Amino acid sequence: MPILTVETWEGRDVSVAAIDGELARLREQIAGDGEQPHQRTSVMTHVAWVPPEWREAAERTLEGMEERHPSRTVILVPEPDAPAGTHARLSVRCFNVAGRTICGEVVELSLCGPRAAAPASLVLPLAISDLPVFLRWRGAPPFGAEPWEQLVHVADRVIVDSSEWDALRYPELAEVFETTAISDLAWARLHGWRLELASRWPEIREQEIRIRGPEAEAGLLRGWLASRLGRTVRPLEPADELGVRLGGEELRPPPGPEPTASDLLSDQLDVFSRDRVYEEAVLAAASAAARPGA
Repeated sequence: MPILTVETWEGRDVSVAAIDGELARLREQIAGDGEQPHQRTSVMTHVAWVPPEWREAAERTLEGMEERHPSRTVILVPEPDAPAGTHARLSVRCFNVAGRTICGEVVELSLCGPRAAAPASLVLPLAISDLPVFLRWRGAPPFGAEPWEQLVHVADRVIVDSSEWDALRYPELAEVFETTAISDLAWARLHGWRLELASRWPEIREQEIRIRGPEAEAGLLRGWLASRLGRTVRPLEPADELGVRLGGEELRPPPGPEPTASDLLSDQLDVFSRDRVYEEAVLAAASAAARPGA
């Protein structure tokens, strides 16, 4: 869908008050002379923690979402080795959806020096009052570190992708289940496989199950089966693509195209409650990983 209007502004070493003022000015510019400023049409505050190496991928994902989730998006780019300061790049983008103009705001902040260790002090005043806060964490979270701890306590939902991690630290992820709701895009990619395997009930309870694939997706699928079936499942077999052998039958991959990163994230922004089945799969995957030879 074409963007109707884009207004932008950039500033170095800025305050939250200056950011709010510039966003208001950009909305007025879009409305035009003599017109009322566009009302904010945000349905959430979408926060993204994006280390520099993930910046390009994050921008592609956000562009693919466009008008599907009008929001105030706050992109946090930590640069702890840079001279202290907060640098901002703002934009207001408007789309025409079914004859209605929908506007979204993007606030990209470079958190330089010690500012990178205190993101909540910027996110809290920028979050839109009375709307949920979703946090997308790109890459592996630094469990126990201030940025992770602060933002987890700010967010109503935290979205990770454990396939982006060098090591699967599921026990540490499970520690925040009681603090905030967690989504994992690696788990979301398994939806078709889970539907197929669930359709094999009850015969699957007694069948040998062999799972191969990338560590995150294969580990979560194995954890889900172990938690649902109440029994152990054979150790994983490394592979580039996910595959399942049930008894003597090699299952076909789920039909249809692979969902894009934008599709996966967009779907999770519609979810508000905890996913207890996912949490149990994570706990089972963590337990299996802790056993030698598992």
